[in-house]
Amino acid sequence: MIPKIKSIVPLENYQLHIIFDNKKEVIYDLTDDIKTLPNYHLLKDIPGFFHQVQLDISRTCIFWNDEIDLPSDIIYEYGKPLN
Repeated sequence: MIPKIKSIVPLENYQLHIIFDNKKEVIYDLTDDIKTLPNYHLLKDIPGFFHQVQLDISRTCIFWNDEIDLPSDIIYEYGKPLN
């Protein structure tokens, strides 16, 4: 089952605080993604762009534009758990 995101808050230093429907909370750090994934550098290069993160209607993916997105299962698996 694909985990659904309940809320997402962009933090400083390219980190996201994410809460899932099952109450799991994680901090997902995009620093390495920005360095290695195509187009992710735009999150750092364009002022304020990182903070424009959005949640898709299915709540299984976050995105910034048509080329930069991140599925909830990756966030769920690789995010640093807070609880």
